[in-house]
Amino acid sequence: MSSGWSWYVIVLVALNLAGCVWLLWWTGKSRPGDPGPEDTSHWWDGDLTEYNKPLPRWWLNLFYLTIVFAIGYLIYYPGLGAWAGSGGWTSARAHDVDKAAGDARIAATFAPFAERPLEELAKDANALRLGQSIFANNCAACHGSDARGARGFPDLTDSIWHWGGKPDDVLASVMNGRQAVMPALAAALGGDSEIDATVAYVRSLSGQTADAAQVATGATHFAGLCAACHGADGKGNVLMGAPDLTDAYWLYGGDAATIRETLLKGRNGNMPAHAAVLGPARARVVAAWVYSRSPGTAQ
Repeated sequence: MSSGWSWYVIVLVALNLAGCVWLLWWTGKSRPGDPGPEDTSHWWDGDLTEYNKPLPRWWLNLFYLTIVFAIGYLIYYPGLGAWAGSGGWTSARAHDVDKAAGDARIAATFAPFAERPLEELAKDANALRLGQSIFANNCAACHGSDARGARGFPDLTDSIWHWGGKPDDVLASVMNGRQAVMPALAAALGGDSEIDATVAYVRSLSGQTADAAQVATGATHFAGLCAACHGADGKGNVLMGAPDLTDAYWLYGGDAATIRETLLKGRNGNMPAHAAVLGPARARVVAAWVYSRSPGTAQ
C-alpha cells in the first residue's frame, strides 16, 4: 500500500472515531430550552405519551469504552493503513501457526499407517475408514462417491486397471498422477473409408458385430498405427495406460460413433498427482482403500 493510500485510510478511520465521539456527546447533553422529560406534549389515544429522557450515563460510558477499545485494537492489530500493528500479528503468520498445528495432528493420526504394506492396510478397518474419508474429499469429484467412475473416469471397483492394479501401481497413480494421451489419427488414417474400417476392426476385437471386409481392411490400419500402444493383439499396455480393446469395458464408450470420435479427435486423460496435497501417509491410506475396492487386485 502506498503512503498516500495509507494516510487516506488512517484519516478516514480517525474521522469516523471522532465523529462517533462527537455524536455521543452532542446527543447526550442537555440544552437550555429543551422540554422536560415529561413535557414533550406528544400524546396519542389519550393515555400514550412520548418522553424525552436521555440515555443512562452508564450506557453512554459503555459506548465511549467501545471507542477506546477500537483505538487500542487498531494500535495492536494492523488496521491503520500500512501500520503493521504493535503486536506483530499477520494473517499469514496466524495461518502458518494453524497449519502447523493441523499438520501435527494429521501426522499423529496417520503415523501408525506409515510404511505399512498396502495389502495389510487394505484389511485394516481403521485405515479403510480414513481412506474412504480422504477419497470422498479428494477423489469422489471425478470417480464418484462409490468409486464407480463415469464416462472418461475409470471405475475403481472392477478388475480392470489401465496402469496396473498391483499395490505399488495404485500408490504410484495416487502419488504421481497419470497422463494418458490418445492422439488424433484422422490425418494419418486418411478418408472416411479408412476411419470406418478401423472403427469396424476395433469393435470386432471386443466381439461386436462388424462388416467382415471393413474388419480386414481395418486390421491393416490398426497394425500400422495403433498396435504400437495397444499391442498387436489389442490387449493394451499398462506401462503406457493403453486400454485393452478386447474386453467389454470402454472408458469413453464402445459404440461406433464414440470410437470414431476417439480416432478423429483423440483423448486426453489426466489423473492429477496428489503427493503434494495428501503427503505420503494419507496417499498410502487412500490407495489402500482404492486397492481394497477392486476384486482384481492380483494383477
